[in-house]
Amino acid sequence: MNQFFTRALELQEEFRTNRRYLHEHAEVGLDLPETTRYLMKTLQEMGYEPQEIAPCSVVATLGNGKGKTFLLRSDADALPMEELSGLSYASCTPGHAHTCGHDMHMAMLLGAAKLLKERESELNGNVKFMFQPGEEIFAGCRPMVEAGLLENPKVDASMAIHTDASMDLGELGTCVGDMSTSVDGFRITIQGKGSHGAQPQNSIDPVNIGAHMVIALQEITSRALNPYDMGVLTVGNFSAGKAPNIIPDTAVLQGTMRAATPKVRALMKEKVNTIVPLTAKTFGGEATIEWFYDIPSIHNDETLTPELIGYIKEGAGDLLDTYHMDLHISPSDDYALVAERVPSTFIMVGAAEKGSDHKYAQHNPRVVFDEDLLPRGAGLLATCAYEWLKNHGDK
Repeated sequence: MNQFFTRALELQEEFRTNRRYLHEHAEVGLDLPETTRYLMKTLQEMGYEPQEIAPCSVVATLGNGKGKTFLLRSDADALPMEELSGLSYASCTPGHAHTCGHDMHMAMLLGAAKLLKERESELNGNVKFMFQPGEEIFAGCRPMVEAGLLENPKVDASMAIHTDASMDLGELGTCVGDMSTSVDGFRITIQGKGSHGAQPQNSIDPVNIGAHMVIALQEITSRALNPYDMGVLTVGNFSAGKAPNIIPDTAVLQGTMRAATPKVRALMKEKVNTIVPLTAKTFGGEATIEWFYDIPSIHNDETLTPELIGYIKEGAGDLLDTYHMDLHISPSDDYALVAERVPSTFIMVGAAEKGSDHKYAQHNPRVVFDEDLLPRGAGLLATCAYEWLKNHGDK
């Protein structure tokens, strides 16, 4: 294995300390004051001058600003749920838990920042480190891009890694082209006419309209899409009324729509925009749709991705020993907003706890990530940035 992976193994306890502090102090959404403070302090202790370019959005740059720049990204937010892992360092914040592994991502990126700082004099260009809030709500990346993340110095290529609790330690997965789904959120407001529950003839029942609408929307993926295309539409919230004997005036449906390609995304959105008002009209009501998120698929660059995998295979030795090169994932990630602007690569890395038989996956309150991934991830990130700049920094 190369010097980055060797050094990362020597620093494993330091990486673990960072990870456990961040895990204990889980924060959600766009409001991460303690996480931000810890990241800023740790980077400053390494010799960086980090900046908070948007609220709770930390960026640090290594290099003199000349030549090309490679960006490494970590998300930083937790999920709004209780942790039931039983770990001694479980979240001490009620209702907040790092059950998606973003604490692991931060610790690995801090690790890469340390590894690269130690060899700054050898660096052929610049490395930019990105720690973003709000990934779980698809709201953290866009403000960073708008605040100039990809400028001063201009970013030429980027990568991000994500833990996967369903993959064994040492496994790695990616692909060329569109890897994740896009995500569009929607809120449908149905306007009906309320009445006494015993007199439905006097109503335009928005609950009934909503029920038909949910069923009709599910038919998009089962009947409108080619069976070889991938799309998912989920209605996760149906809100209406406050009493069992009152037909309410309104009902609200909220959900997400995901698609593997831009073509499928466009088709699904067209169908939703058609089905919703017509279904409401069929039963005498009206409906409006609000769209939000607007996150495309993560596109893995066709040239950059195999190049980075080559650097990893050459440098990691047996620390990373299984490579899945046709991995597509159904979750979405707003890192896609970086990937649509600069050549980028997104990689999943195995983090299943040894002996777990993959009992618990991400977003489960009992999930446990194997901390032996920390030096592997830090070494991987540092290797890719260093080697890419070595080969492209002067071009």
